[in-house]
Amino acid sequence: MDAVRYYIALILVVTMLPMLLVWPLIHPFISFWRRLGPALTSALVWSFLGLIGVGLFLARKSWLAVDFGTNYVLVVLGVLLEAASIWLWGPLHRYLSFTTMMGLPELAPQKYPTALITGGIYSWIRHPRYVQILLFIWGYALIANYPAAYATAGLWLPGVLIIARLEEKELRDRYGAAYEEYCRRVPRFVPKFRG
Repeated sequence: MDAVRYYIALILVVTMLPMLLVWPLIHPFISFWRRLGPALTSALVWSFLGLIGVGLFLARKSWLAVDFGTNYVLVVLGVLLEAASIWLWGPLHRYLSFTTMMGLPELAPQKYPTALITGGIYSWIRHPRYVQILLFIWGYALIANYPAAYATAGLWLPGVLIIARLEEKELRDRYGAAYEEYCRRVPRFVPKFRG
């Protein structure tokens, strides 16, 4: 179990810390990236993030030096969060195409036009994808039980709020009043339960 937890922590930090930077690198500079086009933008951004991941991998001995050990209560909680993340994937997958997941409608709205998604799980919360990502990251952090995994998961909490706000600004620009009305009706992360 110790080796499994080590590799979960390693993969979590090396992949998810750089992934946290994707939208903050793109959304504030969207007009610049649109001029470059999706292919060049993807190549530059993902190469940069890949270099960060390589750097984190090379420094793994220092940030994986502390291990809290196997805690089966945390493993069970982590597995439950992973199950919830997997369950959310189904309703999300019905609404998010691969091109949408890759951000192509933001980078090339004329080439990849999309309608505002307001049905299904999106009628409950505006950002179910980010909720799903948080469940995924926290589930694996609990299973790994390394301080570096918890730090990564902790950074994603404010990160998701920043990313959601950046994305919402872009969606307001793209969809205008329709998106404003959607925001008035549907909460950002936590659904409203009505009788």
